[in-house]
Amino acid sequence: MPGNSERRGKRVVSKKGAAKGSGGKNRQSLAGRGRTLPADERPWHKGYSGDEPLPSKTAWKQDKERRAAASEGRAPKIGQPGTKRTAGKGPFGTSKKAVATSRNPRVSPGRKSVQPKDGPELLVGRNPVVEALRTQVPATALYVALGIDMDERVKEAVRTAAERGVAILEITRNELDRMTGGVLHQGIGLQVPPYAYESFDDLVAAARESTAPLLIALDGITDPRNLGAIIRSAAAFGAQGVFLTERRSAAITATAWRTSAGAAARVKVSQVTNLTRALKRCQEEGFIVAGLDADGATSLYDLEAASGPLVVVVGSEGRGLSRLVGQTCDLRVGIPMVSDVESLNASVAAAVTLAEVSRRRRL
Repeated sequence: MPGNSERRGKRVVSKKGAAKGSGGKNRQSLAGRGRTLPADERPWHKGYSGDEPLPSKTAWKQDKERRAAASEGRAPKIGQPGTKRTAGKGPFGTSKKAVATSRNPRVSPGRKSVQPKDGPELLVGRNPVVEALRTQVPATALYVALGIDMDERVKEAVRTAAERGVAILEITRNELDRMTGGVLHQGIGLQVPPYAYESFDDLVAAARESTAPLLIALDGITDPRNLGAIIRSAAAFGAQGVFLTERRSAAITATAWRTSAGAAARVKVSQVTNLTRALKRCQEEGFIVAGLDADGATSLYDLEAASGPLVVVVGSEGRGLSRLVGQTCDLRVGIPMVSDVESLNASVAAAVTLAEVSRRRRL
């Protein structure tokens, strides 16, 4: 007989038996648990907005959110009591199935709350925070980590903030780590509000009303420290304002505030969409546009235009003036140097130029 059909011990039953079932006894265990409840229907979530008494932990979460929102100047992200109707009883004395009847529009599923682009910024570090408070940098809150070593700098920061009416909040180090994104903060942080830029038209008009109109244009300055130093020089030598591009340029951040030593509160700063068009607008208003260039044909010490309405254009840290901006300038001014140094830092070049302009105007 072919094959091994006559072998001993051959299998005579099917390998797989009949499927077994529960007979309906475990029907409830097979049923789904239903939809996932939104935050405002979960009694253990800080966003709960039902009518039942809140658990102590939920009440604590909502109180923490209110305090955080108050320090940041925004509306708290918590539920409004009574905006949900519930049916049936579940854990914590609330419903198992809640019917959403919120009077407020609900955020679309999948959307996350993000911080606005122009939201407040946190300046961290003991020395930077103390210096910012000393120079009257606008601030909305001072965050101090629990258990921080209270040295003289921290004591001065807390005392100065209290004298200025700045809110002082004690938070955990983990919370401060989260707020700073892991940046070394030394247990202290100062919340700085977004900077209010001046309108370019108002900036030009205010400069024209001055007896010695002087503006500074920044062409691609990307380091906020250089920006702050230039603003500080502008305040020191009588410039009416600074304007820069909205894109590919540094903005007035907490670092720029600190570097300016408070001068950003006195000097008007404007953002423009196109620097070339802004310079042409200044030329139409009677300004002479002088761009700083290491190879400029006009020496700074021979700048006769310094006595009249003047716009000093400072190029970027690396490439200097861009092509179109350089072509728009009426003059290209070079700073004479004794040694063969390739170029000066942008903020240093601006300070030297403004000092010479101020000297010539006093003659």
